[in-house]
Amino acid sequence: MEKEVVIMPCLDMQNGRVVKGVHFVDIADAGDPVECAKAYCQAGADELALLDITATVENRGTLLDVVKRVAEVCTVPFTVGGGISDVKSAGSVLAAGANKVSVSSAAFRNKGIIPAMIKEFGVDAVTVAIDVDVNPALPSGYEVYIDGGRTATGKDALEWAKEVDGMGVKVILPTSKAGDGAKTGYDLPVIRKMAEVCSASIVASGGAGKMEHFLEAVQAGANVLLAASVFHFHMIDIPELKKYLAANGVKVRL
Repeated sequence: MEKEVVIMPCLDMQNGRVVKGVHFVDIADAGDPVECAKAYCQAGADELALLDITATVENRGTLLDVVKRVAEVCTVPFTVGGGISDVKSAGSVLAAGANKVSVSSAAFRNKGIIPAMIKEFGVDAVTVAIDVDVNPALPSGYEVYIDGGRTATGKDALEWAKEVDGMGVKVILPTSKAGDGAKTGYDLPVIRKMAEVCSASIVASGGAGKMEHFLEAVQAGANVLLAASVFHFHMIDIPELKKYLAANGVKVRL
């Protein structure tokens, strides 16, 4: 476990506000994105994620004014996802101040945009997110979902992760639909399986409820620990989490 683990709070946005749901639905308000970003930077977050959760299904681009305002206060690298459908929309988000873009549904529908974005913006600027849910009929037991977890694709999640990894993507962000917001722990088999076959860093996302869950994700092979509710509602604070992980032999930025 020599690699330094990154703590990444995630700001899910809807209509310009930070929100948090359970299993991608039952959405509750969690504050202003600029204030949240500022607070997380002060609290010791290593990176931030900003996800416009309804941009794709509402068939619109990311809220660029919010990205600009967050960029003004953000002192750590931040990734923006949601509504990024091609090289042009990715460029707009990066020009607004984001350090990285995350693509999911658009990349699945047209995988050619992944190498195109890497060529245009560099490999460090492109994250591919994969929403997954359990499907025992598929070889890995997990299926890729798109459109914010609404549309099943029939594609095996591990196969898709391998394809994405083969294109040179450095960060893959799988989110378990079953785990999202449930606080019952990350979906460890997904992390473990992807970490075993991919050279990319794997982000643990969906389901953190207590500090032990973060440690389990690292032990399963995650390099980036993403969470929302537990941070937003101060069930876990980042300095305490980092101390806990360090005490358990995990390399973190203190």
